[in-house]
Amino acid sequence: MAIRRAKQKQQVIEKLSQVAPAGETFIACVHVETGPSPWLNALFDEVPVLGLVVALTRRFYFLTLTNTSVVVNSASRWTNRPGDVVMAFPREAFPVSRIKRASVWSSMYVELTPGAKPTRLNIHRYWRTEMDQLLGALPQAQIPAQGGAVKTGQPQF
Repeated sequence: MAIRRAKQKQQVIEKLSQVAPAGETFIACVHVETGPSPWLNALFDEVPVLGLVVALTRRFYFLTLTNTSVVVNSASRWTNRPGDVVMAFPREAFPVSRIKRASVWSSMYVELTPGAKPTRLNIHRYWRTEMDQLLGALPQAQIPAQGGAVKTGQPQF
């Protein structure tokens, strides 16, 4: 089980290198999880069985930015090892919206299934640098300032 960020990124790159076209460069890799805000876990754990149900409904993914695309692959719930590729999007067409940069748990919404409701992805502060690299390389994404301050004159997603 990889715990360190560098080891997790190495495992993701090894996994994606098997299916990536020749010459693909891996720039950033971010670990994300689906579901409601992780801050609610303390509340959910107080209600018998509810905490377990919420924990089992969460899905874990790695978002990897390459020189041509953004690749989404699953992550194991128990070992955090990267799994199969779920989706791949061209960089300029990555369907991200409602980016919220917070002090501990940031979030963004991504349309993982075309035409479906966007899925909330939660990103821990541990992955903040990689999240900023990913979003900085996307032409349509704009990272809000720390604490949710709105930059005037720029559209918010």
